[in-house]
Amino acid sequence: MASPATTQTVRPLDTMRFDTAGPPQITSVIADHLRMLGARTDRPEQDGPAGPAGPSRPAGHITLAGGGFDPAHATTGWGAARTGFVDEATVQAATGIMAVHGRRNGNPSGLAADYAATATAVLTVQGLLANLVGQARGGTASPVATSADRAGLLAVSQYLAAAGADEDEAAELAPGGPPFTSAEGTLFELETLDPGSWARFWRALDAPADATRAGWRPFQFRYATACAPLPEVLHTVTRAHPMERIRQAAALSGAQVCALHTLAARAAEHDGAAPWSLTPLGSAPPTGGSASAPGRPLAGLTVLEAGRRIQAPLAAHLLGLLGAEIIRIEPPGGDPLRGMPPACSGISARWLALNRGKRSVEIDIKAEAGRRELRDRAVAADVFLHNWAPGKAAELGLDAHDLATANPALVYAYTSGWADRLANAPMGTDFMVQARTGVGEAVHPQGTVPAPSLMTLLDVLGGLLGAEAVLAGLLLRERAGHGVRVDSSLLGAADTLTAPALRRAARGEEPRRPAGFRHPRPTADGWIAPADACAAAAVAYDLRDLRTAEALEQLRSHGLTATAVTTDLSDLHHDPRFADSISRDAHGAPVVPDPWSFA
Repeated sequence: MASPATTQTVRPLDTMRFDTAGPPQITSVIADHLRMLGARTDRPEQDGPAGPAGPSRPAGHITLAGGGFDPAHATTGWGAARTGFVDEATVQAATGIMAVHGRRNGNPSGLAADYAATATAVLTVQGLLANLVGQARGGTASPVATSADRAGLLAVSQYLAAAGADEDEAAELAPGGPPFTSAEGTLFELETLDPGSWARFWRALDAPADATRAGWRPFQFRYATACAPLPEVLHTVTRAHPMERIRQAAALSGAQVCALHTLAARAAEHDGAAPWSLTPLGSAPPTGGSASAPGRPLAGLTVLEAGRRIQAPLAAHLLGLLGAEIIRIEPPGGDPLRGMPPACSGISARWLALNRGKRSVEIDIKAEAGRRELRDRAVAADVFLHNWAPGKAAELGLDAHDLATANPALVYAYTSGWADRLANAPMGTDFMVQARTGVGEAVHPQGTVPAPSLMTLLDVLGGLLGAEAVLAGLLLRERAGHGVRVDSSLLGAADTLTAPALRRAARGEEPRRPAGFRHPRPTADGWIAPADACAAAAVAYDLRDLRTAEALEQLRSHGLTATAVTTDLSDLHHDPRFADSISRDAHGAPVVPDPWSFA
C-alpha cells in the first residue's frame, strides 16, 4: 500500500480502532496497551481475567484498523493444539518457567502472576506495531501470529542457553537465596554489584569472614542462575539485627537494601502511568531507507544499541529479529560479558542468547573522540537505544536532545529501572524493583513467604516493553514526521505484570492468589502441573507412585487437563511438545524460535 500521509498524530495509534477476542489473560493486556497507544474500541474495558478457574478460550484474534493503513491482523493463544497447552499453568510448566522460578526452593514452582500471558500480549502488540511501521515504509500488511509457549521459551532463553553450553555453570545450582530477614521480621532485598561493598556490609554486621567470602560468588551469579546457595549463617546474622542497623550497614558500605513492599502499598501509590512514554523531539522527515521485506518489517532500519546485561540488549535483539540492523556499541576490548561462563565455542552462551546476529563496534564513550564517533553514527541511524545509569547520557553529552540536534528524525530510547517515577527509589535492578513494587507478593500465593523471584522476570519483560516502546516511537515518527524519545522501565514491567493484583488490592480484595495456586504435583519420576481450572479437582488424586505418563493419563481419563513439568531445560531440545523448534547457532548454542510469525 502507499505510505499513509503524515498527520498531526500525538500518539502512534490515534484515529485507529481495534477489536479483540480470545484468552482474557492475554487479550486484556493487549487491549490496555492499544488503548494507551491511542487506539479505540467499542468493547468495554476488561478488568483482567475473572479468576484462575475460569474457562480459557484457546485462540485470540485482534484487528487494528484506520489511520490510512490496511487492517493489521494478529492471532494469539497458548500454543498449537497438539501441545496440550491450555492456559498459563501448562505453558509455565512445559517451557521451564516453573523449573527456573523454583530453583531457590529446590522444586519447580508456578508463578502466581500470569507471566507468559503478559509477555505474549506485549509480543503481540509488537507484531501489530511492526506491521504498521512496515506499511508506512511501503511494505504490505502481513498477519502476525504469537503464542504463549514461544513467549515462555523466549523468557527462559538465557537459562536454556546455559543448560546447553559446552561447560558447567560458574556457580552452583542449588537451593537458596535472598530475601533476608531482620530481627523484627522485615523481609528485605540486598543489592550491590561490588565485592568490596558486599564485604563491608557483612563486616559491619559482624558476619564471619569465611561466610562473607563464600557468599559473594553465588550472590553475584544469582542473576544468571536464578538461585543463590548462601551460607545459612548470613541469614542468621541479619535476623540478629534490627532493620535500622541493617540500613546503617548498607549506607556505610555502599550496598543498598529495600524492604519488601506489599501489593496494597503499591496500589495506594500507583500513578496509573503507562509502562512507557513517548516525547516528540526535533521536527524532520524520517530518514527513509529501503522498504521493509516480507516477514521483516524493520528491514532497512538501523539501531545503535549501547546496552548492558539484559534489558536493552534483549530489546535490540527483538528489533533485530524483526529485520533491523543492530550495531552494538561496546567498550574498548569488547563486552566483558562475552566471557561469562558457561560458554559455547569460547563465547558466553547467555551473551549469545541476547546478542547473536548483531554487528559490534568498540567505542570509548569516556573519550571525546569516542563520543564524537557515536554522534556521527547516530546521524545515519533510526534508533539509539541504551540503559546507562541515570544521568550518564546527559553527563556524556549523549542525551536525547544532544543526538536529536545531529539527527532530528532519531528515535531515542532509554530503558531504565525507575523512569524517574518514584522518589527515593533504590538501585534500579531487577530484584530491587521486584522488592519495591510488590512483585514478591504477586508471584507467590497466600500461605507462602513473599519473595522476589530469582528468575529475571522484570529484566526480560522490561526488554519486551523496551522493544514495544521503540516500535511505537518508529510508528509515531512515520505518522507525525518528527523524532521521538521513548522511555521504558523495570517499574513499568512490574506494574504491567502485577496489574490484575493491583486492581484487586485497590478494590480492597485479597490481591494474592489462594494457597496452593499453581503448585505442581510430584510423580514417581517427575512432576506434573494441572491446568488452573483443573487444579482443585486434581488434588483428590494421589499421583506419587505413578510415573508421569501414567499420572497424566489418570487425570485425563477423569476429564482433567495437565502437562509434564520440564525440570531440566536441556530436555527441551527433544521435547515432542516443541516439535524440534529449538535449534543451535554456529557456535552450538541453543536458539529458541522467533516469538512471532508473519504470514
